[in-house]
Amino acid sequence: MIGRLDTVVIDCPDPRALAGFYSELLGMHVVHDEDGWVTIRTDSDAPGLGFQKAPDLLPPDWPDRHRPQQFHLDVRVDNIELAEQRALAAGAKRLDGGGKDFRVYADPVGHPFCLVW
Repeated sequence: MIGRLDTVVIDCPDPRALAGFYSELLGMHVVHDEDGWVTIRTDSDAPGLGFQKAPDLLPPDWPDRHRPQQFHLDVRVDNIELAEQRALAAGAKRLDGGGKDFRVYADPVGHPFCLVW
């Protein structure tokens, strides 16, 4: 195991509004709220849902293959350098972007995911 699932992230035009919807739907509560990003969880350390601001988002139009489902996984790791080496060896590709506590990758098919610490 390289890491554990931390957050499933959903792009949306209004993170607070969509987080409110899913909080009510799933019985979760907001644990992080900053401009453009909201995370909800239960009281456990189970994975949560993140909502990332995407102002120009064209929403999915199921089952239209030209407007597919849109989300990415955040994978919590203890050691980013070791996790990155193992992810790359498993077939991931490092992508541009990232921040002080996350790096962005693509899986072997091109789906984005982040290693977070």
